Amino acid sequence: MRLSPDNLPAIAARVPVPRYDRTRLRAGIVHLGVGGFHRAHQAMYLDALFGEPGEPDAARFGIVGVGVRAEDAAMRDALRAQSTLYTLVEKEADRPPRPRVIGSMIGYLFAPDDPEAVLAALTDPAVRIVSLTITEGGYHVNQSTGEFEADAAVLAEARAGGRPSSAFGFLTEALARRRAAGTAPFTVLSCDNLPQNGEVARRTLSAFAGLRDAELGEWIDREVSFPSSMVDRITPVTSRLDRERLLEEFGVEDAWPVVCEPFHQWVVEDRFPSGRPALERVGVQFVDDVEPYELMKLRLLNAGHQALAYLGYLAGHRFTHEVCRDPAFARFLRAYLEEEATPTLGPVPGVDLPGYKRQLIERFSNPEISDTLARLCADSSDRIPKFLLPVTLARLAEGQDVRRSALVVASWARYAEGVDEQGRRIDVVDRRRADLADRAARRLTDPLAFLEDETLFGDLRHRPAFTGPYLEALDSLHRIGARATVEQWEDRP
Repeated sequence: MRLSPDNLPAIAARVPVPRYDRTRLRAGIVHLGVGGFHRAHQAMYLDALFGEPGEPDAARFGIVGVGVRAEDAAMRDALRAQSTLYTLVEKEADRPPRPRVIGSMIGYLFAPDDPEAVLAALTDPAVRIVSLTITEGGYHVNQSTGEFEADAAVLAEARAGGRPSSAFGFLTEALARRRAAGTAPFTVLSCDNLPQNGEVARRTLSAFAGLRDAELGEWIDREVSFPSSMVDRITPVTSRLDRERLLEEFGVEDAWPVVCEPFHQWVVEDRFPSGRPALERVGVQFVDDVEPYELMKLRLLNAGHQALAYLGYLAGHRFTHEVCRDPAFARFLRAYLEEEATPTLGPVPGVDLPGYKRQLIERFSNPEISDTLARLCADSSDRIPKFLLPVTLARLAEGQDVRRSALVVASWARYAEGVDEQGRRIDVVDRRRADLADRAARRLTDPLAFLEDETLFGDLRHRPAFTGPYLEALDSLHRIGARATVEQWEDRP
């Protein structure tokens, strides 16, 4: 049965559907970058809140999704055909899948079709929050310095004034219009995997706006709130089999369902001057300082994914659960988490870190998720500097060993060569793909060539405590392969 509002009563016989009247929802949140993660996380939390009894104010925070990139046309078509309804399917090892229909999104706008419609939504006085999942690379930040970095396209857009084409272009124009109309600014809530993502969003938006109008940039920096948040839920790419299984087992025909693990966590700094939904009622943690939670997630979960991804792919694995169930790789991951990443963390209020790490291994090992290593290896030049290298630099600053971090970076360099150990071509997905491949290929004439880009690696090329184990690891990966290297790595002092 096709997913639609008219069919919800029939679908409810087999799958949970929204327990609230969607016609009562009003736009209060605009979300830029509607993908699988947003639909499995923020939209799911709001759907749960809308179903809570005694929360009449919640109905003022319906979500309007926005696609900014040309590739978002497929999401536009899928969601509009279903009145923005979709199915969220939780998948857990040794248990049947648990689907539910999510109804918290009440509209979807595709910016290339009608940019003025997007700006109308962003300037609506009822909209209090604009949230973002635009990927780590969407913030125009120098990976080494953390500062805003404007390329030619960014400069051209900023100078074009009121003709936006990117997320930050739309935010800038919308805030300029709200300011001119005397409308209070919205809160900008980043939900991307970035250290201090609120501060990064503030810095980027203020600088972007400043390229157009210095006074506007200063006003945004002074008047707009940018709370940081930590988001966590493993959400792999939806496959054809996921859609087919949903139809066969539950009778729901959904153009683009979302699959995810059962675990979810959201920790947010409580800085919403124009108001926010009472998401604490459905498990969101509002705190004064999100940094301890943020570092825990980035340095354990995200860096842990990087520790597995390239090594596992080179060795012939294609799924995260396969690598985790290989004793050699599981041993390496546990050692990395325990001996390199954890010592760089401070206390995390209310969190049992040993338990969190055990749970991470269980989550990574979930075969029902079928999370691909290719997904974890994508956009490495945005991920490694934010997830893994902060651990490396913190360890080096304390004079501590970084052998495991060096092996991970060496495995990235080996992966960037574009051919695995079986001689099969690797489709390297990265905006710096050509440059990475060129530097990886110069290994024989310059063994440290891969590290020469200081925008990624800072001065690591000149730090023997890192380059020593890095060169040893790179040589071993070429001589004996990833799995044998990992086995020997843990047996060496």
